[in-house]
Amino acid sequence: MDINEKLRILSGAAKYDVSCSSSGSSRSSKKGDLGSVASGGICHSFTPDGRCISLLKILLTNYCIYDCAYCINRKSNDIERAAFTADEVVNLTMNFYRRNYIEGLFLSSSVFNTPNATMETLTRVVEKLRTEHGFKGYIHLKAIPGADEALIKKAGTFADRMSVNLELPSSQSLKLLAPDKTKENIFQPMKLIKNGIQISKSENKVFKRAPLFVPGGQSTQLIVGATKESDLNILNLSEGLYQKYSLKRVYYSAYVPVNTGQNLPELKNPPTLREHRLYQGDWLLRVYGFKAEELLNDKNPNFDINFDPKTFWALNNIHLFPVEINRAPYETLIRIPGIGVRGAQKILSARKISSLDFQDLKKLGVVLKRAQYFITCKGKYFGSVPLDEEKVKTALTPRFDLNILDNQGEQLNFFDKIDKKLLLPDNYDLNNASSKILLLNDRPSSLTGEL
Repeated sequence: MDINEKLRILSGAAKYDVSCSSSGSSRSSKKGDLGSVASGGICHSFTPDGRCISLLKILLTNYCIYDCAYCINRKSNDIERAAFTADEVVNLTMNFYRRNYIEGLFLSSSVFNTPNATMETLTRVVEKLRTEHGFKGYIHLKAIPGADEALIKKAGTFADRMSVNLELPSSQSLKLLAPDKTKENIFQPMKLIKNGIQISKSENKVFKRAPLFVPGGQSTQLIVGATKESDLNILNLSEGLYQKYSLKRVYYSAYVPVNTGQNLPELKNPPTLREHRLYQGDWLLRVYGFKAEELLNDKNPNFDINFDPKTFWALNNIHLFPVEINRAPYETLIRIPGIGVRGAQKILSARKISSLDFQDLKKLGVVLKRAQYFITCKGKYFGSVPLDEEKVKTALTPRFDLNILDNQGEQLNFFDKIDKKLLLPDNYDLNNASSKILLLNDRPSSLTGEL
């Protein structure tokens, strides 16, 4: 098969893996080497200043021995199949890099023959890039569950980041949709990578030239909506993964209905709004110090898509508010809807000079549209409605003119009409008044803004 055909098939097959965000590495370069990764270099698909960082994102092969119900590459599907050799991937990466098409490689694979055979080929690719071609650019490599420990450890010495996709949130879900996989096989390489990273960090404190091991950390991916787990179940799992395996990120992928089957949900569109809320909830876990059990509970096991998770938490804990902005500690300030990490730091600095009022908060960039209902300034409450859960919830519920949803099928325009099918969950009824509320100014365009 022609290399262009392989590239078309295997780059297309890789689009369902969302855990390709990359992280900076301290891997050094010397004269004659190609590529470099500095702390301000490849850190994400889009850098904080808006620059787009490009990775060659492909599968080694989409031939697979497994028959996972949710996967486009399942062995029972009649699709185009292809496989790269190790040399083909190496040559593609080097040629793309020399032409300035890419700044790194994201390499994943289906499992062909055996997990060991797949992992051995993946390892051979990154070893050749590093040792034979002197490539010091960014490499994100998938670790194959069930592969030999020695192969995982060897691959970790060449990759900047590794990831093991958990895919489904529970053992029951794996048995239902991916019976060939087990949670134990998935967690084993996660544990190996975590231990390898810890050993590498310890050695680098003592020996200046100690070899690196996955300096960009590890990540995983969870599919959202393929099974019946709640947001609480998913966030509890994510919290456990961060604590036990020191993951850098958990990525959430809205289930794309590429297959049909009795165990699969009947969806017309992926639950992207739910995915977005989980990303925001995950951000609160990692950056804001929240616990999963604070954000959600058995009474409210799922986020309300009309409110960001911090606002949802505040509405469910209205007894903790209002907060006096001039006296609250940092840990309390960052829990106020509309005040993020930088906003809280600005407030702490500004109030050392003088007490702050409502206008001062506007100048500091606080999102008063949300914050006004949860704060006081110099003892005064500035909310447009009394501090009551239902009244505040009504005031914060977004209002939207449905006339702009009347898309007649033309191409989506950023400044005009919006395709309701792309924005509304599958179970929304546009004829139901309560379903006509949509938070369009909080779409999944940014996952790292002030919450």
